[in-house]
Amino acid sequence: MAMKANIDIETSFDNKITVIGICFDNGKLIQLIGEDITPENLLNALNGAEIIYTYNGSRFDLPVIKKHLGINLEKIFNCHDLMYDCWECNLYGGLKSVEKHLGITRETEGIDGNDAMALWEDYVKNNNKQSLKILLEYNKEDVQNLIILRKKLREKI
Repeated sequence: MAMKANIDIETSFDNKITVIGICFDNGKLIQLIGEDITPENLLNALNGAEIIYTYNGSRFDLPVIKKHLGINLEKIFNCHDLMYDCWECNLYGGLKSVEKHLGITRETEGIDGNDAMALWEDYVKNNNKQSLKILLEYNKEDVQNLIILRKKLREKI
């Protein structure tokens, strides 16, 4: 069976990658943070993966990774954007609204991408470790919920 990785990135207000979250279907979670985000570390984290799942990744996450790290994940891995599967099931909007529609819950309810950028800025400028902790939890739920989303989509199809 192919090893599946679920990826989501967070960015700063100046469009730099701040966190890359990777969750494998076996539950293994890897989060690359700040200066740890290098091409080598990303490829090492993805070692063994055959399929990468994202939500809107073909339009955001993967191009940003390619631009900033010089890695075209779509050339190395089979990449699958779950947003288009959602569209086939008449589920539109961002990941959080699709999750709500499908009854997928999260501890970080109410936090969005802009909040994630503000949390990173607070961490960097004020060394607020609580902000970093919340940001990492938000990112963790993003990648873990991609696994749940895939299961829910299989039930719908």
